Amino acid sequence: MDTAASTGLAFRDATDADVDALVALIESAYRGDPSRTGWTTEADILQGQRTDPEGVLAVIKSPDSRLLTVERDGAVVACCQLEHRGDHAYFGMFAVSPALQGEGLGKAIIAEAERHAREIWGVVEMHMTVISVREDLIAWYERRGYRRTGKMTPFPYGDERFGIPQRDDLQFELLVKPLA
Repeated sequence: MDTAASTGLAFRDATDADVDALVALIESAYRGDPSRTGWTTEADILQGQRTDPEGVLAVIKSPDSRLLTVERDGAVVACCQLEHRGDHAYFGMFAVSPALQGEGLGKAIIAEAERHAREIWGVVEMHMTVISVREDLIAWYERRGYRRTGKMTPFPYGDERFGIPQRDDLQFELLVKPLA
């Protein structure tokens, strides 16, 4: 069954005209009270912004990236970044509208991202980084075949472009999934 057809989703590359809608979507999925409607909120560990128009535009303009925009009935409902990095792809900036979380959209979107990376770019692995204290989110990715590597990178404390940490133990863990 065609996942996109079964969920009513349409996938396309983001354009400059999508920047404001994508920033609003990403912010709503992760920060502030609106994010509490869904389960992916980071509101208890980070305040401030998750991204900004410059960050989203940089992904759109990068020759090795695409910002996959997901629509349902003409409205932007989700997005994810795919970046081609040699033998692997990086998956990031993943957001699903909080009102639609829990309906299976995330599964369909990550499956499409993996298909693209494997079939179009010919990569053998998908990589992503997740804040290591996000156990529920990491468990969701593990159920999709991602594995924890134990490889950590520091959270950019002091750089408010990434948010204002509410705790001092934040770091990113690399998760990896073979795509072969």
